[in-house]
Amino acid sequence: MTAQDITDWVGRVEQVSDTLDLRPAALMESILPLEVPVALGSPLPPLWNWMYFHSPAPLDQLGRDGHPAKGGFLPPVDLPRRMWAGGRFAFSGALRIGDSVTRQSKILNVAPKTGKSGRLCFVTVEHCYQRAGQTVWREEHDIVYREDPAPGAAAPALVAAPLQAEQREEVTPSIVMLFRYSALTFNGHRIHYDRSYARDVEGYPDLVFHGPLTATLLADLARRVCPGPLRSFTYRAVSPLFDTDPFEICAGPVTAPVARGGDADQPGHVDVWACTPAGGLAMTARAEFA
Repeated sequence: MTAQDITDWVGRVEQVSDTLDLRPAALMESILPLEVPVALGSPLPPLWNWMYFHSPAPLDQLGRDGHPAKGGFLPPVDLPRRMWAGGRFAFSGALRIGDSVTRQSKILNVAPKTGKSGRLCFVTVEHCYQRAGQTVWREEHDIVYREDPAPGAAAPALVAAPLQAEQREEVTPSIVMLFRYSALTFNGHRIHYDRSYARDVEGYPDLVFHGPLTATLLADLARRVCPGPLRSFTYRAVSPLFDTDPFEICAGPVTAPVARGGDADQPGHVDVWACTPAGGLAMTARAEFA
């Protein structure tokens, strides 16, 4: 399809309703334990919404990578590789375990581009999570599609991670961890469990650690270091993490809110990031809190 045909997908909408059941959240605690176990009525931790609102495509309607074939809700971009580029959340209240929630999704932007690595296409999707008709969480999700790597292509240069951190925590992935997160989020992307596909087709050195799981770990770290409830969370993927290699998640100093009166109040914030085992920047994020 032409670039014009693809951009015609802007404005397309989709709606899915779900109940935030306790069982998936309780299973998620096997990956990311909480201080207090979740129960009916508990606030849904930030970014745990990705365990819900699935629309499973039949197996014969999947693309080569395990995702549903493009051309339904998402535009039919003629590029084979798909990655999480980043996203933004705004939290105006709490979604709670047991709530009935409707997710209204809309294609906000489709932007074909050409970069150093070849052709790219960025797609931004808005998700509004509504309870009783009111939007409680709002998410913008950036997806990037790209070409297959050229044979023998060098890996992108690492961006150095910040050296100063107020808090550092080591994360030790495992194959079981990757499997459980794929299962809980109904993520069929083969780069997370099919080693030969990840290496031989998409050109990665090993299985890829889930970008959304990295973001969830960073949001949880921000939740624990911030003295107030999160009001926004913005994250950007910089470099992938792989397989079972331990990596660090870090938090910088917490900046307190500034009261200026009315709408001029400035929220507090903290920067959090994930480091590759070699000291590169894997993901960067900022959380704002009340």
